[in-house]
Amino acid sequence: QVQLVESGGGLVEAGGSLRLSCAASGGFFRFISLNDLGWYRQAPGKQRELVAVITTGGTRNYAESVMGRFTVSKDNTKNTIYLQMNSLKPEDTAVYYCKVRAGSTTYWGQGTQVTVSS
Repeated sequence: QVQLVESGGGLVEAGGSLRLSCAASGGFFRFISLNDLGWYRQAPGKQRELVAVITTGGTRNYAESVMGRFTVSKDNTKNTIYLQMNSLKPEDTAVYYCKVRAGSTTYWGQGTQVTVSS
């Protein structure tokens, strides 16, 4: 079982920055063995969409809408995934979720709200 807790969301003006964190914990897992560590977001009335992911092979993939502005990273010593968000736009407003895969099981965090004012 893996528990994921996001933090770092909030209200920011357009052009500003935020860094989201996702701390993983659980009794029987090794953070380094988790796969497809990623961030998703869901805006009101829209489907949840992929924002950024670190694949099993270590490749970082981004949604086209955030490329060049967002950076996904991880710290194996802290069991934490990060999403650095720069040059934020009002259309980035959403609830952001982290997701990991342990074997064939997918785990989601509870989400953190990001609101970007114009």
